[in-house]
Amino acid sequence: MVENNINFHELIENKNWKLAKLSLKELGPIQVAQLLEEIDEEEVVILFRLLNREQAKDVFPLLPHYKQEELIEGIAHNKGLLTNLLNDIEPDDRTAFFEELPGKVTQRLIQLLSPEEKSITTKLLGYPEESIGRLMTPEYVAIKTDYTVAQAFEHIRKFGVDSETLNVVYIIDHNWKLLDDIRIKELLLADPAQTIESLMDRKFVALNALDDQETAIRVFRDYDRVALPVVDDEGVLIGIITIDDIMDVEEEESTEDFHKFGSFQEAIDSPLNAKPFYLYRKRVVWLFALVFVNVFSGAAIASFENVISSMVSLVFFLPLLIDSGGNAGSQSATLMIRSLAIGDVELSDWYKLIFKEILVALLLGLTMALGVSAIASFRAPEIMLVVGITMILIVLVGSLTGMLLPFIFTKLKLDPATASAPLITSIADIFGVIIYFSVASWYLPI
Repeated sequence: MVENNINFHELIENKNWKLAKLSLKELGPIQVAQLLEEIDEEEVVILFRLLNREQAKDVFPLLPHYKQEELIEGIAHNKGLLTNLLNDIEPDDRTAFFEELPGKVTQRLIQLLSPEEKSITTKLLGYPEESIGRLMTPEYVAIKTDYTVAQAFEHIRKFGVDSETLNVVYIIDHNWKLLDDIRIKELLLADPAQTIESLMDRKFVALNALDDQETAIRVFRDYDRVALPVVDDEGVLIGIITIDDIMDVEEEESTEDFHKFGSFQEAIDSPLNAKPFYLYRKRVVWLFALVFVNVFSGAAIASFENVISSMVSLVFFLPLLIDSGGNAGSQSATLMIRSLAIGDVELSDWYKLIFKEILVALLLGLTMALGVSAIASFRAPEIMLVVGITMILIVLVGSLTGMLLPFIFTKLKLDPATASAPLITSIADIFGVIIYFSVASWYLPI
């Protein structure tokens, strides 16, 4: 990829447009997208303008959003090129691009669309954010029950050229209500004179346009499909979603959850290309908020000043103990957030899990207590029992905090990933300090 990058840079420097265009034509869409990601904004625009119309249509959706914006800004003065690009790309890819733009910019770009494409885009953008309706495309093939197999293939040849996938054909009635779906393999193996109705089993899976996108991820995973139909509340077929769209959503959801668990305000597409102040803005809010949460840890330590001054050896084990609580909590939270995200666990299952988590946390706490007590027996035998009891209690509290917080956030209609590792660690720190010095005050002759 680097070699291609250098060659194209030289071609641009020498203004050898003919060779650059021929060289681009030899690359596949993914290779071109990778090339455009690695070069600067000015060269991106130059090379993109050298692509033929079909290449541009295929390459644009493969670029990260920030590169797409760069391109649109770079070719904005060329109204014909911009109009062709926006009209050519698939409706679902166009919707995904538009929904990330400021409203005014989106409205301006929509005006460049043909009446048909404008109607489709406006309809898709009218669905709620994060809904399946935003992902679907109206480009599919549907046939009627009274068609013969031969008539079905004639219909597919006539209308299938613009379909996003031909792996599955959808069967509808005269009101466009979805009746069934049929794989192209079944049509190929059927007698040409056989009717479509005779091939139907009426066993199909469909998504509702208003459902959340995470629902689609689960359904695709459960039923192992390459495409699924999308219907409205009355069962009318209004679009389809393909597996490539779902893979993009799953990647975005995973990235977003991962960043939230690290206390990022929003997901960051590319730290390599992001500006320092942008990275600062995305990270500062949570970190600044956690400063005030951690103030309580300091206050808790200050309230036990007499205990600490009477038994200085307690300080030696303080970081070890409170970190253990945070680590145990982060483990539990990671497990719960993942299970909630993929549907293995429902909100109503919290009470089933709490007793299991208590048992697991007690076993973990006992194991870790043996280890820390063994260390204390050499370093400070007088507090050996204190650190052992504290370890059990801290791991128990940390684990329960990590398990319950994702459920609490889900109940409050918040993303469970907001129960970030730094937040759990900060809460565990506060409880850890209070538990540790309370046990010390109770047990030691202070």
